[in-house]
Amino acid sequence: MADTRVASVQAEPAWLDLAATTDKTIELTREAARNGARLIAFPELWLPGYPIFLMTTTVSQELPYVLRYRTAALAVDSPDMMRLRLAARENNIIVAFGFAERAQSSLYMSQCIIDETGEIVLHRRKLKPTHVERTLFGQGDGSDLQVAPTSIGRIGALNCAENMQPLTKLALIAEDEQIRVSSWPPLDYYGGALLSGESIVALNQSNAMEASEFVLMSTQVVSDTAIHVFSSEPGTSAPPFAGGGYARIFGPDSTLLSNVLPPEQEGIVYADIDLTTIEIANHFFDPVGHYSRPDIFEVTIDRRPKPAVHHITTEVKRSYPPLDTENTNSRT
Repeated sequence: MADTRVASVQAEPAWLDLAATTDKTIELTREAARNGARLIAFPELWLPGYPIFLMTTTVSQELPYVLRYRTAALAVDSPDMMRLRLAARENNIIVAFGFAERAQSSLYMSQCIIDETGEIVLHRRKLKPTHVERTLFGQGDGSDLQVAPTSIGRIGALNCAENMQPLTKLALIAEDEQIRVSSWPPLDYYGGALLSGESIVALNQSNAMEASEFVLMSTQVVSDTAIHVFSSEPGTSAPPFAGGGYARIFGPDSTLLSNVLPPEQEGIVYADIDLTTIEIANHFFDPVGHYSRPDIFEVTIDRRPKPAVHHITTEVKRSYPPLDTENTNSRT
């Protein structure tokens, strides 16, 4: 089987600016396509950027940022989403990205995969926002555990710490996932080992071997621009921090396949992948096949959607007298 070139993004969004980040997404998509990529993966909440203010403000201080963030969220049926779909089609490339999704009156931490024809083949929401994210975003349900068949293989996607959850990962592995889009915010932000670049790189490398698949890890980058944006409201400040970029592409035997950029540098990393190498990995370790023990472990996955409201109704047609325009101003 011929190699397929794939790409993973390490870049800074135009913070809180949906139109500008959409422009940048299209530019990076074109760049990847010019370099022969068939798939490009973007970070978690790439549009309109990760809400850093959740980690740097009090409840009262964050409200101006919340308003700006909600206003900049992306709806699936919006003109900006249509621009992204057209970019995928015009550049003959599959585009996978994370975004803050506006759905009616709530926000969700969502991911989409758009195929090279411009069709949305996967749309999912993070099952459980992590820590302070729960104050801004709603949660997904079992219908968000999806793998999309595409022209280059079966692609799944997970956001950030979902890549740490054993059963969440197992749900995608059980769907014969071959390529995982592993999307992350800027790393190293907290200092120490928690969400450090080193530990998350190791996690994604391990996940590639665990699942016998290719893993495309993408991350955001923080510069002085971000610090300025998240210090712009009165009384607020963001800790001085730069970098956080750790884009990598790993093979099913855990081999690093891509080039590596410095954490503070924006760019795209590339790798040429061959799905037939998954056969060798599965020969040794197939966690849902011959290396499983269903006689000991029984896993049930409920993939049904769980809407907040179920409507039980019978359509009722009511008739009303016609509007009497001649007598609308007369009352006795």
